[in-house]
Amino acid sequence: MGSRKSVIITGAGSGIGAATAITFAANGYDVAVNYSRNRTGANEIVEQCRTAGVDAVSIRGDIAEDDDCRTIADMVMSRFGRIDALVNNAGVTRQAPAEDLEASNVGDFDAIFRVNVAGTYQMIRAAAPHLRQAGLGSIVNVSSDSALSGSGSSLAYAASKGALNTMTRGLARTLSPAIRVNAVCPGFVDTTWALAWHDEASYRSFKAELIAKAPLKSMPEATDIAEAIFWLTDKAHCVTGQCMVIDSGAGLVE
Repeated sequence: MGSRKSVIITGAGSGIGAATAITFAANGYDVAVNYSRNRTGANEIVEQCRTAGVDAVSIRGDIAEDDDCRTIADMVMSRFGRIDALVNNAGVTRQAPAEDLEASNVGDFDAIFRVNVAGTYQMIRAAAPHLRQAGLGSIVNVSSDSALSGSGSSLAYAASKGALNTMTRGLARTLSPAIRVNAVCPGFVDTTWALAWHDEASYRSFKAELIAKAPLKSMPEATDIAEAIFWLTDKAHCVTGQCMVIDSGAGLVE
């Protein structure tokens, strides 16, 4: 078994996943940067992690495919010799106004749940034996405050994150005491994610409106979420089955 701890982070080519990879590397973890399409981003994050003096590797894989999940875990074991932590950050959505019930169909639900719920489950199943072997393993699922509010990019997305929170609590019970399982539930985070459905001008307006409404008059950044994920992984030894909301207090006024 390797001397340094190691972590797998899914969907780590950009945004929250990338910030999380850099945070773990800065704290001495070897890092496996998983991606499905963003190879360039993943490789750039690997290089940034290596500057911290740790080992890092990018691994392509679609967590919706069980074989890919098992391959990711096997490759990390071959490279690092251990898996101490898993951060399930990979997720998808499809934009659909909640008031338009015709905007989503069963295909949308299938695609979103296949990654956000089933894919996360498959990745946990693949990593669990190795997390047990390492001792005091930790899993952190990246959920959303949409799980609590029922709002967001689509009802299908919100429902998938609600299911993810339920799964987090169930697996925290099932995998204890060897593995802790928690989730973070970010509100809107200042990343490039929103540019999929905003141009830059409308995003600036949207961001300003959210900040004005939030009690803390701020919007979380990817590094804020990454630090919470690292705390849950490396410091919160008596915490399991919890879903931590990180939203600058926005949920208090919705």
